[in-house]
Amino acid sequence: MKTIVIGCDNAAVEMKNTIINFVRSLGYEVENMGCDSSDDPTNYPTIAKAVCENIIQSGYEKNGILVCGTGIGMAMTANKFKGIRAAVCHDNFSAERSKLSNNANVLCMGARVIGPELAKKITKEWLSLTFTDGSSTPKVQEILTIETENMK
Repeated sequence: MKTIVIGCDNAAVEMKNTIINFVRSLGYEVENMGCDSSDDPTNYPTIAKAVCENIIQSGYEKNGILVCGTGIGMAMTANKFKGIRAAVCHDNFSAERSKLSNNANVLCMGARVIGPELAKKITKEWLSLTFTDGSSTPKVQEILTIETENMK
């Protein structure tokens, strides 16, 4: 059973909880990395770091979902970690392409941008897909090469 590591900042606690329940209903294990209260002052980079480190420690066997106000800050932070490919997705087509074209392993969404029902649809789409070798493989490999060159 695939494990999803999820985290949010205080702007997205309700959406994170909705996504956790939804992902569990799809049969996934969930590891909640916080935050759990709208009063929690933990900044989104701290949460993104915890989620990414968990994914890395799993040997990239786990995928992640990060939610903040816009999803942008989470994605920017997550993409600072070697082997993490995070994408902000606010529609199903972006979710599809992030997996099939870019082999994303972290989905980022904004609780102030989309509602909970759309977030569930995007999450389901994203989780249902698997990157396979094809025309995008050389592009993803080039991303990994650039990452290796720049993250020393």
